[in-house]
Amino acid sequence: MKVKNWMIKKVITINKRATVQEALKLMKKHSIRHLPVIEEKNKHSMVGLVTESSLRQFYLLSMLEKISIQDAMISDPLSIDPNANIELAASLIHRHKVGCLPVIENEKLVGIITITDILAAFIEMMGILKASSRIDLELKDKEGAVEEISRIIREHNSEIISIGMVNQSPRKKLHYLRLKKCDLEPIVKSLREHGYKVVSVMN
Repeated sequence: MKVKNWMIKKVITINKRATVQEALKLMKKHSIRHLPVIEEKNKHSMVGLVTESSLRQFYLLSMLEKISIQDAMISDPLSIDPNANIELAASLIHRHKVGCLPVIENEKLVGIITITDILAAFIEMMGILKASSRIDLELKDKEGAVEEISRIIREHNSEIISIGMVNQSPRKKLHYLRLKKCDLEPIVKSLREHGYKVVSVMN
């Protein structure tokens, strides 16, 4: 999944010569927390970023209308390419503790992706909001185990929506299978017959 498929394309921006007060009003009007800062004569040329949190230091000042965005902005914000994977965007946001990533292509601002957009992408990827069933099992440490499980599930007229995995120990991996809504009993029976340990089910 690419960033370009989940980013906000119609980006609300602010001119670098605007004031902090104008930025706060714009954020409130559009219910947003991030504003890319652009050049006065080129709306695609990003020179910085202001966020709700970065402007908090100015809240108590009485001269908000005189403090320019140029003096308050983050001048070299982290950004991402529109063709990057959504996983990379999530990793950068988590690692650098930021709330958004401006999306830059050929030195032009083409979008912005936020934590909310990334969460929506992962919800879609995991099929969390779809009617589904779930099986948690320990996967045998052998080649072709995932293919075997997939075949068993298909034989019972279901399909895998997503697979998650967590290491419980160096040799023990617990897999979470989210399936198209189905009767789990015959699938679980078949998995156990093939030597898989089913830990829990959810229908």
